[in-house]
Amino acid sequence: MTKNVVIFGAPGAGKGTQSAMIAEKYGLKHLSTGELLRAEVEKKSEIGKQIDSYISHGNLVPDEVIINMLSSVLKQNSQTAGFIFDGFPRTTAQAAALKTMLKIHGTEVAVMLNLKVGEDELIKRLLYRGISSGRSDDNYETIQHRIQVYHNDTAPVKDFYVKEGIAVDIDGTGSLNDIFKRICAAMDALA
Repeated sequence: MTKNVVIFGAPGAGKGTQSAMIAEKYGLKHLSTGELLRAEVEKKSEIGKQIDSYISHGNLVPDEVIINMLSSVLKQNSQTAGFIFDGFPRTTAQAAALKTMLKIHGTEVAVMLNLKVGEDELIKRLLYRGISSGRSDDNYETIQHRIQVYHNDTAPVKDFYVKEGIAVDIDGTGSLNDIFKRICAAMDALA
């Protein structure tokens, strides 16, 4: 069976970095909704302009845009060993939509890995990322807004996966390798 992973955590928790490492080790396809959305913005398409307006203000992109985009990617990669969903779902409605979409494709989420990182560390990481990558959404005011949106809208998604019995908390602090070892222990427990 396909091994699908939802990687979860606040902005700056390390989801993208750890997803790349998980994808390489376990042969999964990393689906970063942030990267997929930014690619649309770079194309300067009509949808890209709409997406840019949401992202630059620190708001979430509407569900139907993301769901349609991901469904297309799943169809194009139907032979993969599994997917890592990074940055999706961000709401309980998206979590339910993902469950439905995966069921249509004959699969399901195997585990939700919740990277836990304190708020001070998140802000520090995001400010550094903004400086080092030049991403416009990583200034102090937008970061605070993104963390607040996460607490209000996204954090409740964890309860969805707790009820599904597949949520695993991972300490997201320390070295990249230490965090990855904790993730591998959780992944290997699935086998």
